[in-house]
Amino acid sequence: MRIIRHWDERAARVGAVVALGNFDGVHRGHRAVIETAARIARSLRAPAGVLTFEPHPRQLFRPGDPPFRLTPFRIKARLMEEMGLDVLYALPFDRAFSRLPADTFVADVLVGGFGVRHVVAGADFAFGHDRGGSMALLAERGAALGFGVTMAEPVSIDGAVVSSSRIRRLLADGRPADAARLLGRPWEIEGRVEPGRRLGRTIGFPTANIALGECLRPAVGVYAVEARLDEPGAAVWKGVANFGRRPTIDGTSLWLEVHLFDWSGDLYGRHLRVALREYLRGERKFDGLAALTAQIAEDAAHARALLAAPAATI
Repeated sequence: MRIIRHWDERAARVGAVVALGNFDGVHRGHRAVIETAARIARSLRAPAGVLTFEPHPRQLFRPGDPPFRLTPFRIKARLMEEMGLDVLYALPFDRAFSRLPADTFVADVLVGGFGVRHVVAGADFAFGHDRGGSMALLAERGAALGFGVTMAEPVSIDGAVVSSSRIRRLLADGRPADAARLLGRPWEIEGRVEPGRRLGRTIGFPTANIALGECLRPAVGVYAVEARLDEPGAAVWKGVANFGRRPTIDGTSLWLEVHLFDWSGDLYGRHLRVALREYLRGERKFDGLAALTAQIAEDAAHARALLAAPAATI
């Protein structure tokens, strides 16, 4: 999959069928839009692609918001490549681009820059300055400028439309298994393993420590997890993780600390993917290391039992 970051690159004009959207989460609703584009691309014998924006527009317009992204760009690109796409247009979203009128976006970017043959988006897709462009405008301009337009139907689960905001709420409420049903896969936190205080190894539970960066903060507490190194052919390891401030040792910053069952080796500096499978309990302060160690042992046993059970169908 090629990644193209500017609409005026010569290589950008490939006549693709393009799914339009931010696609934060690449959840089941997003996948329906992308799969519709891929299906049309096959019928037209055209490349299949996605057009998205980096950073997420919300980061430009609401910079003071807490971290909210379900899928930083690295994860989003990998998920889309796994879907078999030919091209990913990741356009820089800045003040100048945000002021582009909707008609100009269609004429200069979609047609002049990319030479699209067909575009697909959800019913609520809006674009251009002040979100002035709608699916109705896109269909009108497509008819005039010679490209097709398809509106993908929303995907509903449990009587409600699948959305990134709904998934964020579930993760904030400590419901990763429910979030996974909407995503179509467990939600993952990724990051470099960084040195910590090395306390875990002294009490028999060494941990890999990961800072979350721009990623959404899930509910603080302890989770049963599955993890793998972001390396070809990496095995999946089961474990238990704490996301929080570590109040027993007077911690202040939020970290994800992951203890992998039966792992031995050095993880420092390596990129680890951690899937949250089940929420076990909230974080709390203990009366010393002995009480903390006993609780971690109990959490680890609980996580082993949960992860040994057959996985629920997502």
